[in-house]
Amino acid sequence: MTPRLVKLGHIALSTPDLERSLWFFRDVVGLDEVERADGVVHLRAWGEREHHSLSLRAGETGVDHIAWRASAPGDVEAFAARLEAGGVAVERVPAGTEAGQGDAIRFSSPGGHPYEIYFDVDRPPAAEEIRSRLGSSVSRMWRRGMSPRRIDHVNVAARDVDAGTEWLSQQLGMQLREFIRPTGRGIVSSWMAVTSQVHDVALTRELAGRDGRLHHLAYWFDTRDDVMRAADIAVDQGLAIDLGPGMHGVSRGFFCYLRDPGSGHRLELFTGGYQIYDPDWEPVEWTERDIREGLVWWGPEYTPGRGHVFDETTPCGAAA
Repeated sequence: MTPRLVKLGHIALSTPDLERSLWFFRDVVGLDEVERADGVVHLRAWGEREHHSLSLRAGETGVDHIAWRASAPGDVEAFAARLEAGGVAVERVPAGTEAGQGDAIRFSSPGGHPYEIYFDVDRPPAAEEIRSRLGSSVSRMWRRGMSPRRIDHVNVAARDVDAGTEWLSQQLGMQLREFIRPTGRGIVSSWMAVTSQVHDVALTRELAGRDGRLHHLAYWFDTRDDVMRAADIAVDQGLAIDLGPGMHGVSRGFFCYLRDPGSGHRLELFTGGYQIYDPDWEPVEWTERDIREGLVWWGPEYTPGRGHVFDETTPCGAAA
């Protein structure tokens, strides 16, 4: 049986100022600290059952890995075999190496993005003092900061989006949902998913011509009002907004972007989007005629490549 990924699990970040990044993600964004192990802080949102959706460690700004959960225990090794057959170097990661997680594999894409695949994972209950009485929640919402429900997606950047999109499809089974392709050129941005969401990962052309870059990670909020409230909290804490609030044409997502002041990694406060259930979905194509509306349907003006702060990316550990 063909191995399959079922969700984005977590992202592991490194930061030059761990305490500042922890202040941002825990106290301002509102994630709960689950565990500290071997110098790594593990956090999750109030609606998440898995051990963590974000980990932070001290170090140069980077991404240690972006983790995907497989559909079954045997899929982890099946993905390893597929990747190795395709010439990709695979590292086996024994259970317990990462807190709360079983056996996993790690590898890098040709575009320099470090990935991990796992299946077994702990689901620790929330501490009694923050535990929700609602069975579908883990901890109580709105206790601190912005209070997102869960991690939503990542957006990575590289030089060759055409090749990267093909690789994610062939090696990891990602489904293409929407893409931008100017006339006579290759794809410059693609939105792909392993779930019914419009995207779990986006791949964007790196405007400075570098591989192995992160554009942003995103956490999900239930409503637009929640995103607007989160933006108020950010500005009141003295944090600058990179772009937003507004709505993307691509993905139909409602957005607001800001930075972790400890690392410089960008966070998207995200809601909206749409679900895709059709097995024969035809990917939506955008061209140079409508690219501006694709990027910002309404909201602050943004055109890539004109020196806007939103053009900036941060390095991954695989290829800075």
